[in-house]
Amino acid sequence: MLKVLFAASECVPFIKTGGLADVVGALPPVLKAQGIDVRVILPLYSEIPEEFKSRMKTVATFEAELGWRKQYCGIETLEYQGITYYFVDNRYYFDRPYVYGMGGDEHERFAFFCRAVLDALPRVDFQPDILHCHDWQAGMIPALHKIQYQYLPFYSNMKSMMTIHNLQYQGVFDRRAVQDCLGLGDGLFTSDKLEFYGAANFLKSGLVYCDWITTVSPSYAKEITTAYYGERLDGLLRARHNELTGVLNGIDMNAYDPAKDDAIAAHYSAARPAGKAKCKLALQREMGLREDLAVPVIGMVTRLSGQKGLDLVDCVLPEIMETGCQLVILGKGDRRYVDLFNWAQANWPGRVAARFEMNMPLSHRIYAGADMFLMPSLFEPCGLSQLIALRYGTLPIVRETGGLRDTVLSYNEFSGEGNGFSFFNYNAHDMLAVIRRAVTYYCEKQDIWKKMMKRGLTGDYSWDKSAGEYIALYKKLTGEGNA
Repeated sequence: MLKVLFAASECVPFIKTGGLADVVGALPPVLKAQGIDVRVILPLYSEIPEEFKSRMKTVATFEAELGWRKQYCGIETLEYQGITYYFVDNRYYFDRPYVYGMGGDEHERFAFFCRAVLDALPRVDFQPDILHCHDWQAGMIPALHKIQYQYLPFYSNMKSMMTIHNLQYQGVFDRRAVQDCLGLGDGLFTSDKLEFYGAANFLKSGLVYCDWITTVSPSYAKEITTAYYGERLDGLLRARHNELTGVLNGIDMNAYDPAKDDAIAAHYSAARPAGKAKCKLALQREMGLREDLAVPVIGMVTRLSGQKGLDLVDCVLPEIMETGCQLVILGKGDRRYVDLFNWAQANWPGRVAARFEMNMPLSHRIYAGADMFLMPSLFEPCGLSQLIALRYGTLPIVRETGGLRDTVLSYNEFSGEGNGFSFFNYNAHDMLAVIRRAVTYYCEKQDIWKKMMKRGLTGDYSWDKSAGEYIALYKKLTGEGNA
């Protein structure tokens, strides 16, 4: 049986700041169901709920060497829904009121995590075939494995895979500080190895030394080899394009199921769609909007940042509201966009509602109660929100980039194909034209709208196919099969 260790900085249901946690939480059970012995390791943050901490058992304690320091490391374990989870315990680094800080000692916190992951393996009696590392926080694991550990018998046959969830976040720090933590010699800091414009880069380190690179959609895998999307790593990614694969993310089809979701006002399905109207009226009531089934509701559940295309919304918000729609926004982020949507709520009372928080139950009610879901992203490695929206029969309006291009097909009035609406250029008026088109279909062509809704409700957005692609790559790396 193939053995795989997922190393990541977050994972549902224990700790979450973004989509990385959803992926690391949802994929392992599907891999296990397909015959893989998969386990997960992550830091033991103080923010992890007590209901999980109280059930953990200590399986190892040791000192991890961090340059001239020796730091206590405890490994706690917990089995949850059939998966074994390990938690790296060090209160100095992880007993803080945040998951990620502002940079002060982030290099040291996650250097410790990467060192601890490798040092823990023989102590917890798990010898994985694949070290599957996610994003920059785990990026030093492939580098340390190749540079310092591979020559030891226990580690000699392990292979490593690096998954990029968002190339924009790379973990770039002072070179000497990282060298000091991890005992990395000057000779390693050349442009073809660890050096990055005079600094140290955790993600680049992983991409240089891992045996295979994946990212979270086929289109994003191609995009990041270009200068526009490559975040100054496009040259490296072009050089490794033969070892770079885009594997589309899925969602947990049970966690997002309108037929049995307890967070929404009424259950519904493709066979019994009437409950969606009840969800819409309940959402309008909850958010203080005028209750009217005839008015199209556009939802957004998003991080309030430039990446998410909110500057396009800012450019044409009055024109969007002229379509007669209602707008519901849920998210946290940049002050600029908080101010924008506060202004919009005051300007269009009963038609715009915004909540600036992380609220999972409310997000489910928006997915279920909205008619359309707007994602005009500047770039989007995969995106889960458009998949969740489709699962709830809410038609996405997206920009054709990354995973949005791979999952949303714009409605074609001649062939009848499509499950949403899309535009290509990063341009506010292109987005506006597509919003107007969607509103027109909703108001004037309900027969077509209902067909598209049903298409969304019956789509397969599960991890099954993607898990199979990962397993094929694992087997290729270990010589057990061909990808």
